[in-house]
Amino acid sequence: MSLHVLPDPRLRRLADLVARYDGRTPRYTSYPTAVQFSPAVDEATYRRWLAALPADEAISLYLHIPFCAQLCLYCGCNTRAVRRRGPISDYVTLLLREITMLAEVLPARLKVRAIHLGGGSPNMLAPDDLDRLFAAIGEAFEIEGGCEVAAELDPSATSAEWIETAGRHGLTRASLGVQNLDPAVQAAVNRHETFDQVALAVRRLRATGVRSINLDLMYGLPRQTTAGTLDTLNAILALEPERVALFGYAHVPWMKPHQALIDEARLPSGLERLHQSESAAERLAEAGYVRIGLDHFARADDDMALALSAGTLRRNFQGYTTDQAGTLLGVGASSIGRLPQGFAQNAKAEVAWRAAVEAGRLPVARGVAVSAEDRLIGEVIERLMCDLEVDLEVVRLHHQADPGVFDSALLNLAPFIHDGLAVLGDDGVLRVIGDGRLLVRSVAAVFDAYLDSDGKRHAKAI
Repeated sequence: MSLHVLPDPRLRRLADLVARYDGRTPRYTSYPTAVQFSPAVDEATYRRWLAALPADEAISLYLHIPFCAQLCLYCGCNTRAVRRRGPISDYVTLLLREITMLAEVLPARLKVRAIHLGGGSPNMLAPDDLDRLFAAIGEAFEIEGGCEVAAELDPSATSAEWIETAGRHGLTRASLGVQNLDPAVQAAVNRHETFDQVALAVRRLRATGVRSINLDLMYGLPRQTTAGTLDTLNAILALEPERVALFGYAHVPWMKPHQALIDEARLPSGLERLHQSESAAERLAEAGYVRIGLDHFARADDDMALALSAGTLRRNFQGYTTDQAGTLLGVGASSIGRLPQGFAQNAKAEVAWRAAVEAGRLPVARGVAVSAEDRLIGEVIERLMCDLEVDLEVVRLHHQADPGVFDSALLNLAPFIHDGLAVLGDDGVLRVIGDGRLLVRSVAAVFDAYLDSDGKRHAKAI
């Protein structure tokens, strides 16, 4: 890596920041985070929560498809490689049964304003299975006009027929996993695709009427360099995506054993990761993309950039989102739902999920009820992650909390303020500034009442 391209004073400063703040912190796609989930939230709890939903509430749906054409070594998702159609079709049949069971518990045929197909690779579904799935959703729920339908796709395994079928069911947004186009990096992580495959998938999606395309990139992969990162970025910018996500590879082999197959000696250092991410961010800014939160970029006229400007950007288990629904129902193995009372997660293991659904049980295995304090801290963390600032006094008053509720957190915030990464104004507004954006997860973590002291369950912040 050519570190000399950064000014020496900033390089020394960043090296110091990495050494002192690059700890392991949650990604804060929820609060409390999934680490706090427990079996105390079970099927009976979930049924009570579902039955208590307002009959006129519009919700969102997340459907997890845990299948891929091959297993990428960097992957942190709940998925497996499958070559045969049978297990996938059987899984869809059980998805339909779970959807039906949900509909039987809900107080009414609720409206759906957003449907997200995640994975895994939802393009592993056969077109007729996709038809079956949307038919079941339409029977159990009322799909609102203008409902956003989004899917995460593997561009190397997405057929024209799949895209056409998804288009008939209202696909409006697609997120394509590109990660990195350097053959050496792809070989190191068992991910093989070409720019031509990505470009073909984008053309087909555009032709079907998909109006928002996101391309996922990664930094910090084995054998990855800054030059290779920029080569990939320059290539995909020619496709004019509405959004680009730039994720740092999270090396957590204690949680994802297949990651142990990655040669750790080939992983970039914390400073090298930082150089890759910042070089890419600078290039995206040059291309006119708005930087959003920690790792997203969007065109200025994209819904996500507009939500940022309006202060309505949200964060959920899919990352940054414009979805304003207060309730998200998760369907499928490992999927997580968010309800007013708390979070509920289905059985992670596909075999356990299948067994529960086949027995006629909602397959919830764990979760967490959200307390008044959790809601208070959750709002602080979400605003920091989305806006890089939060009016602590406004949040405190909104939740009717005691005046000193943030005193302990603010003491832990002192080093960030001292190092010029954050400022706390007399108006009670906490702002993450300058290079603090890179450490916003660490800033948010000072408010986290649950964060484990050794941090071994989370990925590094940078």
